[in-house]
Amino acid sequence: MSIQTRLVDYGSGDSAYRGMLAWDDSLTGPRPAVLVAHTIRGRTEFEDEKALRLAELGYVGFAADVYGVAETGTDAARNRENMEKLKADRVELQRRISLSFSTMLEQAGVDTKRTAAIGYCFGGMCVLDLARIETPVNGVASFHGLFEAPGNTDGNRVSASILALHGWDDPLATPDSVVALGEELTGLGADWQVHGYGNTVHAFTNPAANNDERGTVYNSMADRRSWLTMKNFLNELFEPSITE
Repeated sequence: MSIQTRLVDYGSGDSAYRGMLAWDDSLTGPRPAVLVAHTIRGRTEFEDEKALRLAELGYVGFAADVYGVAETGTDAARNRENMEKLKADRVELQRRISLSFSTMLEQAGVDTKRTAAIGYCFGGMCVLDLARIETPVNGVASFHGLFEAPGNTDGNRVSASILALHGWDDPLATPDSVVALGEELTGLGADWQVHGYGNTVHAFTNPAANNDERGTVYNSMADRRSWLTMKNFLNELFEPSITE
């Protein structure tokens, strides 16, 4: 196994974005590809590490950027401003995550017929929207994601399988919002599943999360279980040989 990485610059109009691609160059032929959508902080080492882990499983991993190159490494206040702006303009959010997805499809070694997307926190909203707008992606997985419906997808038919990996005590996505998500996805005709982790709050996959007051706390068991569940999900989407 020889994992390789490279930065991918892409853009639309005056907007410039930079993602990171990871793959195992000991494998031959086109491989399934998995996009990684970032948290409120923008693309960081956290997302890049997920892309690397996906490459180790035999996929092409692509850590996407929906804020833009100029916003990389900005402070918490600016990150929140970026997130809230896109939450308020879901059409723009959908345009940016779609651009990231199409960029992934253009990369060498990607099997464009076998694709998925995973997202964390705000990134969970991004990948759910990717499915909601009828993108030809095989499946999406949201880790402690945000569930609010975008308001512009009524009447759509979702072909992607959807997995939500959720801390049941997440203050940013209450049990009522989980029920609403299920009703929404059922109405969109989606194949969906929700895995809820008890005594678990937001950001449970992030080892640096330790704020009880804000409800963002790492949970090693939920982190491990959710990654295993995602692996099984991807395995079901593609083929057994990928994750054995």
